[in-house]
Amino acid sequence: MRRTRFGVVPYGPTQCGPAWNMSPPHPGEDRSYAHAPLPALRRRSAGMTLTQLRSFVAIVDCGHNVTLAAQRLHATQSGVSKQLAQLEAALGMTLFVRRARALTGLTEAGAQVLAHARRLLAESANIQALSDNLRRERHGVLRIATTHTQARHALPPALQALEREWPDVAVHVVPGDDADGLQALIDGHVDLALLSGTGAPPADCIAVPLYRWRRRVVVPAGHPLAALQRPLRLDDLVGRRLVSYTSSQLASSSLQRAFAQRGLRADVAVTARDGDLIQAYTRAGLGIGIVAEMALDPREDLVVPAIADDLLPACTTWLLLHPARVLRDFGFALLAALAPHQAVVDLRRLIADGQPLPETAPDWQAWRVATRVVRPVAPRVATALR
Repeated sequence: MRRTRFGVVPYGPTQCGPAWNMSPPHPGEDRSYAHAPLPALRRRSAGMTLTQLRSFVAIVDCGHNVTLAAQRLHATQSGVSKQLAQLEAALGMTLFVRRARALTGLTEAGAQVLAHARRLLAESANIQALSDNLRRERHGVLRIATTHTQARHALPPALQALEREWPDVAVHVVPGDDADGLQALIDGHVDLALLSGTGAPPADCIAVPLYRWRRRVVVPAGHPLAALQRPLRLDDLVGRRLVSYTSSQLASSSLQRAFAQRGLRADVAVTARDGDLIQAYTRAGLGIGIVAEMALDPREDLVVPAIADDLLPACTTWLLLHPARVLRDFGFALLAALAPHQAVVDLRRLIADGQPLPETAPDWQAWRVATRVVRPVAPRVATALR
């Protein structure tokens, strides 16, 4: 016997479900409910929590690996598994497809819950960020996605200024390629991203142009191209092994497009994510280096020949923000330090109302000089910015 909302009823012969009223049905009696499919889990009265949702999303983002999710959340594997079990019990449905004891994918219901969970967690973070800004909270964590080149050559002066103004803020820099940085920003894993490109920035982000820069060619001392008496042209690189950034292998990269538009082919033989490595491989004789101008480290064994103005298109480095996220005051302070050519009020209007910035991005050399000048930003300037 067991007690249910229908009263005390006996179990059926298999002990696996209710078997109330085993007598034949009366004329006109509807017992279709007895054959209805049972839910995957019995729903419990306790509601779901943000901690459970964070565990669920972390498991998805870690490839359905509970161990990796626990590491990301700084929790134990058993704790994360418990949070998932409690969430599924609270919702009365399974969220993952299981094979043996492994999670192999999301159920149809799980995929729908995931979209809502991400939005709910993002708004929870927005409320916390807004509260921290209003209370003038001086502690926090700023997460930045960027490339190795920007991390090494563009960020240090701005981070030094941030440390002076906000000494209690921890900064986590996540180096990677542009695609990884953009995805991290979209997924909410970072607060801002520094990315570069030859075209317009992503349309679904708040974009602040920081500076324009060009790629330069580096060759070993004594190389025939070092002795040219004219600027280097693109056809001078045809048939030669090139050493460049990892993205240069893609047909969609600006380097490959520049060659293709002139009916030429680029032989990118060696790639690296770091400009110092590109120059090291060039010194080793592995090919002709193509490197961002801010990463140039010419020595006696490397030569930087003059290049034609149209050799490769100029790039712009952008600072990107998610339009639906509240920016902490110290995040705005870093933005102001990285964009000294823009007035603080104009940056506020861009973030709050989407008003275009009046100033264009300076070239690398001018920007480099300007970022050495500290421009303090009062905490109230960034309050409640999105």
